[in-house]
Amino acid sequence: MTLPVNAFKRALAEGRQQIGLWNSIPGSLTAELLAGCGFDWIVIDTEHALTDIPDTLAMMQAMAAYPVSAVVRPASNDAVLIKRVLDLGAQTLMIPYVQTEAEARAAVAAMRYAPRGIRGVAGLTRASRFGQVADYAQRAEDELCLIVQVETASALDEIEAIAAVDGVHGIFIGPADLAASMGYPGQAAHPEVVAAIELAIKRIVAAGKPAGILTLSPDFAVTCMGWGTRFTAVGMDLSLLAQAARGLARQFTP
Repeated sequence: MTLPVNAFKRALAEGRQQIGLWNSIPGSLTAELLAGCGFDWIVIDTEHALTDIPDTLAMMQAMAAYPVSAVVRPASNDAVLIKRVLDLGAQTLMIPYVQTEAEARAAVAAMRYAPRGIRGVAGLTRASRFGQVADYAQRAEDELCLIVQVETASALDEIEAIAAVDGVHGIFIGPADLAASMGYPGQAAHPEVVAAIELAIKRIVAAGKPAGILTLSPDFAVTCMGWGTRFTAVGMDLSLLAQAARGLARQFTP
């Protein structure tokens, strides 16, 4: 067997816009439904969701039949968590709350086998098709993609240093935590936050790395794409469900 191609990584390298969605409801059924909806990438979120390792496996398996890239967000920048989701076959990881160049380097090291990193070696993993990809250990890195999140005002100061780290393939801005760090919790649309996001996107692009963001505002998504984002998440399953349910209820209640 050959190593599966990481379509998301290829698209970013080629500069093609990738439209994404957040999957925070655990379970394979929702994951499979979302996988067939036409998005380029879907985040399986284990940071702010009940989703855990067994759920992640089932959700990736459910998505595998569809032309969509699963992006797994571990709960933290932890080498053990990263190792586990990589062994399950995740090819693209989004690491939350990366504050410094050193933390970005730690995430890269967790993605790579020795001597270039610290990822533990196991022979019979789903990632290697249970040992049937003969050169997996030598070639795994070719198809792995690492996205790091900058989510605070202090992290924005480190954009150029983080972008320069070999093995970081994209930088994602977290608007909610950024707003809180700037003194505007719950106000991601505050003009000062929006100005910081615009500058951050442009600095990421100038540093030669793809920029990404999540926003539930279609208008702001288009604005961010105009500023230069190349992987843009435009919705979340819970939000879509809540909006549709509330809208339906309003049609039938006084």
